[in-house]
Amino acid sequence: MDLAARIRADLRAVADPGRAAGQQAYMKSAMPFLGVRVPEVRRLARSAAAGEADGLRLLAVARRLWDDATHREERYAAEALLTLRPVRGDLAVVPLVEHMVRTGQWWDITDELSGRMADLHDAHPDETAALVRAWSIDDDIWIRRIAILSQLGRRDRLDTVLLADVIEPSLARREFFLRKAIGWALRDHARVAPDWVERYAASHELSPLSRREALKHLG
Repeated sequence: MDLAARIRADLRAVADPGRAAGQQAYMKSAMPFLGVRVPEVRRLARSAAAGEADGLRLLAVARRLWDDATHREERYAAEALLTLRPVRGDLAVVPLVEHMVRTGQWWDITDELSGRMADLHDAHPDETAALVRAWSIDDDIWIRRIAILSQLGRRDRLDTVLLADVIEPSLARREFFLRKAIGWALRDHARVAPDWVERYAASHELSPLSRREALKHLG
């Protein structure tokens, strides 16, 4: 059994139809669920692929799981494969991350993949900065969202000039998911640089949602 088939079989072995309908309704997903909790999806995918050292093979399996998915957990499993050492922080993941965002078109997909962009910021800062600057002006709001969220969790490694640059093209946009992303990115950085976030909020025209989110924990 190949790796993609094994992961599909493992997911189905722990499927819970009683949970699936609720998951699908919550996520407003046209694609059905198997009823497997996300942490368990990740565990199964990583366990199945634990001995795989070939990064190109992992990317191919992830692409196949994604494109052939009949249930959303298969897509979550494909994303989980991108966290494994042979591909984590490798620029070779970029085309697949972009493909997943453009075809996934929802917050759960985009937000999970933002972590892969954070890996790339650490491993290839110049190339990744150029990439997310280009994505920040894309017509696709989900590509813009991942650009804005791409430095989540980087704490004192975060590049504030880059953060400001990727936020700026979306400041006047009205889409909820862009406004939420701006506020989230700023709120996350406020954990380590509250003064910077306060200055940024004071000097920029943020939407009420973005401002509320950005300053949520700043008194």
